[in-house]
Amino acid sequence: MPAYKDKERKTWYASFYYTDWKGQRRLKKKRGFAREKDAKAFEAEFLRTMAQSCDMTFGSMTELYLADMENRLKENTIRTKRYLIEGKILPFFKDLPLNKITAAHVRKWQSELLAREKSQTYVKTINNQLSAIFNYACRYYGLSDNPARVAGSVGKKNADTMKFWTADEFNAFIPHVPKMPARVGLSVLFWTGLRIGELLALGAGDVNLEAKTLSVTKSFQMIDGKEVVTEPKTVKSKRVLPLPAKLCEELRAYMAALYEPQPGDRLFPYTKSYFHQQMTKGCEAVGMEKIRLHDLRHSHAALLIHLGVPILLVSERLGHEDVETTLRTYGHLYPTTSSDAVQKLDDLMP
Repeated sequence: MPAYKDKERKTWYASFYYTDWKGQRRLKKKRGFAREKDAKAFEAEFLRTMAQSCDMTFGSMTELYLADMENRLKENTIRTKRYLIEGKILPFFKDLPLNKITAAHVRKWQSELLAREKSQTYVKTINNQLSAIFNYACRYYGLSDNPARVAGSVGKKNADTMKFWTADEFNAFIPHVPKMPARVGLSVLFWTGLRIGELLALGAGDVNLEAKTLSVTKSFQMIDGKEVVTEPKTVKSKRVLPLPAKLCEELRAYMAALYEPQPGDRLFPYTKSYFHQQMTKGCEAVGMEKIRLHDLRHSHAALLIHLGVPILLVSERLGHEDVETTLRTYGHLYPTTSSDAVQKLDDLMP
């Protein structure tokens, strides 16, 4: 396993043959190593990776995992995944041989993570990313077991408390939002339960004021300064929502103020930060505690539950993949419903 000195650049380089996945013999070269041992280490690691050997480093497995996920996940999802892996996982695991990582390694990393991160839901998200890489290695590269599974999970799936506004609180807040587009957009979020990306992707043609419906077919994000329109979060996220008549009137007045909007034109050509800023100003003006934009979606769900809307309809309106997702997120808002059911059973007993 020789390495070669580049006399002109005064660095080392690796040059060797390997067999690719088609069985063809190929030459691999890589320059720019400061030391001979670094060039040799690169060759050894490259050959382990090509042989799909679990002797490869965790960093190499991560590269294979991300390359495979690149065309299977939405751009924003893969970008988030890369950020978490590169910033929170690789600094600890990158140079460790994949098949030498134990549950003890994982628990040490988890302890450092718990000491560093305040949000328990964020901790769980990061831990899930680590486990996903090990699961991938087990399924496709023959790793014997997932040490993250043996180590156990950390963090929490849902936050301890969920903030939301009642209809009265929202009605007290909304007149104090300075800009008309923000007032209308925030009203749509509260009275429909849309995600902010779904609101920002709405086109003029997605609103049918005569039928009093709104069609959700896409989502909008800003990624590296570029406007990106993608498929919604899940298959069930594509939905047609009936709208309250008064919200239709707000939308009618807003759309009338726009300059000849075409069906494909974005109805709210703004950013998430614009709505954040307008929401902050409205809260400050009325003296209310600010909640997140996403909490308006929680508020809509809580309102529907308070009104006695069946859980299946709540799930469909929110665009959840299944009812179980809705119950996991909002089931704790149903205690009075449970009590009512028990009372009705009691009333039927002789």
